[in-house]
Amino acid sequence: MGVLVSLKFIWPEFMGSAPWLTFGRMRPLHVNGVLFGWLLAADIGLVFYIVPRLCGNQLWSEKLGLFTCALFDTVVLSAVYTTLSGTTQGLEYAELPFLLDVGVTVSWVLFGVNVFMTIATRKHEKLYVSIWYIMGGILWTAFVYIGGNFATMFQKGISQANLNWFYVHNAVGLIFTPFGIAIAYYFIPLAADKPLYSHRLSMVGFWSIAFIYVWTGAHHMLHGPISEWLQTVAILFSVMLIIPVWTVITNFYGTVAGRWDVVKKSPILKFLMAGTTFYLLTCFQGPMHSLRSVSAIVSKTDWIVGHAHMAVLGAFSFFAIGGTLWALPRITGRPIYSDALASRSFWLMLWGGLIYFVSLWVGGFMQGLQWNDTSIPFVDTVVFMRPFWIARAIGGALMYAGIVVFLYLVFRSLGHAEDEAAVAKANPVNG
Repeated sequence: MGVLVSLKFIWPEFMGSAPWLTFGRMRPLHVNGVLFGWLLAADIGLVFYIVPRLCGNQLWSEKLGLFTCALFDTVVLSAVYTTLSGTTQGLEYAELPFLLDVGVTVSWVLFGVNVFMTIATRKHEKLYVSIWYIMGGILWTAFVYIGGNFATMFQKGISQANLNWFYVHNAVGLIFTPFGIAIAYYFIPLAADKPLYSHRLSMVGFWSIAFIYVWTGAHHMLHGPISEWLQTVAILFSVMLIIPVWTVITNFYGTVAGRWDVVKKSPILKFLMAGTTFYLLTCFQGPMHSLRSVSAIVSKTDWIVGHAHMAVLGAFSFFAIGGTLWALPRITGRPIYSDALASRSFWLMLWGGLIYFVSLWVGGFMQGLQWNDTSIPFVDTVVFMRPFWIARAIGGALMYAGIVVFLYLVFRSLGHAEDEAAVAKANPVNG
């Protein structure tokens, strides 16, 4: 869906003018599909894998977990129909209609109960940092999602916009960030075969992100009709995000220090460490473009699109894919189908992502400079962006190819495990 949308920037007539094929319907389906259909679902699955192992006991209820999965998938598939049919709330990231919002909320409550009960009945007394981020992420997601999808229904005008941007920014910062970091904190030391660089540093990062991130959403509304003090607060806390980011990056790079030879050989560590680098770049851009002088240039331009995609399809998707590649063979009891395919998926996604992100950063910044020059007609700025949109489509297509390779690898690994089990059953001596 994202690739098709990118082609519409180059050829607006592409796929005709049927309502369900228009940009206004396909784009929110792409966004919600990536956020909820892919990334949140992957994070939930990896949390179900991580928490029992860190707690020393089984998942509290396997049946509840399966029911949660079925309910959540039903909501996601229903959202495909409602979004393409134009049945939305008309708010950024909050397009799902009320009934589906209720379904997501119920799914999340069931997921949270299962995880917290697993932690409450744990055998290991000490809580590893991943558990802290997972517990925080579950609680933060609850109030962020409810605020962005339900509370907005009772607000109008600038108050609604402010609440919506609170949701949009914190959907990344307080939903996908804590789960992505929790996944990386668990799998990077395992894949590198080294202990975590500093547990104390990880706690500094957790509590600082818990305090800081919630205040940053209003930096998307700088120079807009909101209180000057609120803009200043958002800028201040956005810059302070450097603190938790510094702790995370130091910990991840410190953990693999001296093991870079393993990174070259391991597709899992390639994904995890590339995700770390993308996270570093994302969290450098965020505080920088929250400054008034920078925001005056890049706000509402394609720079922001490149930035957002690097966070979700770069950093956190890379973490989720790396974690999946580690967990899958340990769940099935068989090796991954092909390390070569895993590496191929990585390089396709990496190069595709770099082409995508860089083209929109450069093009978006120049786009913003042109918007600030009143002597340049707006339509000329649109024509100017065409080469950058072509690069965006090429990068997106490469990323999509990498995702297809990853999907193929997952299904072949599952089939490979079943084939191996069938052979072992038929030949018990040799098996």
